[in-house]
Amino acid sequence: MEENYYYILGIFFVAALGFSLIINRILLKFVKTLGIRNQQGTVIRWSASSKPALGGISFYIIFLFSIIMYPFEREVSGCFIHPQTLGIFAASTIGFLLGLFDDAYNTKPWLKFFSQVACGVVLIATGIYIKIFDNEILNYTISIFWVVGIMNAINLLDNMDAISAIVSIGILLGIIAMLIFSSELNHKMAFLIIGVLAALIGFLFYNWHPSKMYMGDTGSQFLGVFLAGIGIVFLWNGPNSEGESSSWMQVTGVLMAFALPIIDTTTVFIKRILKGGSPFVGGKDHTTHHLGYLGLKDNHVAMVFALLSIIFSGLAFVIFEFITFTNLKSLFYFWGFFLIVFISMFIIANKNKHLN
Repeated sequence: MEENYYYILGIFFVAALGFSLIINRILLKFVKTLGIRNQQGTVIRWSASSKPALGGISFYIIFLFSIIMYPFEREVSGCFIHPQTLGIFAASTIGFLLGLFDDAYNTKPWLKFFSQVACGVVLIATGIYIKIFDNEILNYTISIFWVVGIMNAINLLDNMDAISAIVSIGILLGIIAMLIFSSELNHKMAFLIIGVLAALIGFLFYNWHPSKMYMGDTGSQFLGVFLAGIGIVFLWNGPNSEGESSSWMQVTGVLMAFALPIIDTTTVFIKRILKGGSPFVGGKDHTTHHLGYLGLKDNHVAMVFALLSIIFSGLAFVIFEFITFTNLKSLFYFWGFFLIVFISMFIIANKNKHLN
């Protein structure tokens, strides 16, 4: 029975991938303007050409497809009313609608922030929140901070062809590897993760440089809350293979899994604050942009991020599956590697100050 389930997951992944390719192709054919803004002012994307922001729509369609298909295969009664499944669905839907509205009308920052907080509140209300403190108020606070932070980090990282998609794929592959290793691939949310992974790979076909479409805020806001939610379920609150857990272990594992969006966002925020500017206003000063200023082509920058994403996801896998209370000191090596990459990216990002 377990073997059959793995086959079904594989078939579902292939079907979802094909569906994603077809949906994006259809959207490209019939929709030409969503997410293309002809506004006066600074162009904040790396590419000078305007392209439709359609990827997020395909993400959400495949996401819904995953939710619909799950109970038919597993014959699990009450799948739709399971609190955590419902929480991921509701919060991701809010994120999707927020992004869709922003792509169409360019929403006010306060409305975007309020909606992101609402996503965090929905997750908390359905039992998805970080549990590392004895004080629940602290847990709720850090959970909302995490959700808002990751939603903005994924959005900020969507500044060059393929980058956000590659980083998100890396995070999902890391979580899937953990589920396979711990024989938990039959988890109720595995279908959702497989579906979104397939949607991202299908989108990447059209988003690789030179891209035909962007994911837009529709995609980045949806991905942000989805990744934040499953990050809480499988990383923040997920014990390692021996059932042991510690705050340092959880924090380090999460830091590795989400290293690239954290590094890029932190670097940009520090730079903009030191310059006296707003960290929330877009610009061509991200780590990806500065790799381009060094002479790397767009597809080479994407390859660098793909390699780093694989490495960091692998490190997160090692932490959650092999680190125990008896060798917690080894976590210093992981922090050391993170700091090396962070400092290197920060130095590169400050190398060409006249371009910032």
